[in-house]
Amino acid sequence: MDINLARTFLEIVATGNFMRAAEHLHVTQTAVSARIRALEELLGRKLFVRNKSGASLTTAGEQFLRYAQTLVQVWERARHQVAVPPGRRAVVTVGGELSLWDPLLLDWLLWMRHAAPQLALRAEVGLPESLIDQITQGILDIAVVYAPRQKPGLKIELLIEEKLVLVTTSRRGQRQRATDYVFVDWGPEFAAHHNMAFPELSNAGTFIGLGPLGLQYILKAGGSGYFRLKVVQPYLKSGRLRLVAGAEQFPYPAYAVYSASADAKIVTPALVGMRHVARSAPDDQSAATARSASK
Repeated sequence: MDINLARTFLEIVATGNFMRAAEHLHVTQTAVSARIRALEELLGRKLFVRNKSGASLTTAGEQFLRYAQTLVQVWERARHQVAVPPGRRAVVTVGGELSLWDPLLLDWLLWMRHAAPQLALRAEVGLPESLIDQITQGILDIAVVYAPRQKPGLKIELLIEEKLVLVTTSRRGQRQRATDYVFVDWGPEFAAHHNMAFPELSNAGTFIGLGPLGLQYILKAGGSGYFRLKVVQPYLKSGRLRLVAGAEQFPYPAYAVYSASADAKIVTPALVGMRHVARSAPDDQSAATARSASK
């Protein structure tokens, strides 16, 4: 069976619509319909019921779903392992949210280089929904994300329990005006809690989608905002930043997500490395960054 048939089937399930599936797959809607017809002919069963609101699975489609996921996972795993570089036994592919790469996954890459030289490393950055989908499709071995959604066949392991704290460049340790406040996008859950705690800051003058960029901005321009406690600790010690007294703190845990059927020889060393670097405070690296920024 053409693996693209299974991929197309899964994309329709994910989007609930033939047209949106075609857009995501960068093919025409006619091509998507043709693939599903071919798949239904192979299986001898109708897989979707199409209506004005989109497409829903038939009973046969629901039964085929887990097999389609397995087919794609096995294929992607085979494709990656065939491409193993000379001198390596296998490839471990990891994805993470953008704000997690420095320092957590950067430190993981360095740890793996010395502790697991038998594994080739592939790393990428992406949005959480896409990363989780790539785990189910077998494209990634592990995804490191802040708020994973539970899906059948996935294992989720807590790596770090971080806090987001409100810091300011004000010498008095007071939160500055809304015009000087930087809203950092830490995800929808943070946004909901933040807007309840600070409704007057829901329309902050500066909106930044990346924590490290927001931090460097307020260090240079002045202002206040929410950042990861471990990352700002060196700046708190040096006096460049101050905690806003009495401000609410928000939990921000990070998780490793991987398939329950993942190859233990590949995933286990990678998880060991993640647990190791997660236990190690990033103060040294952050302190180096702070010293560099203060020069």
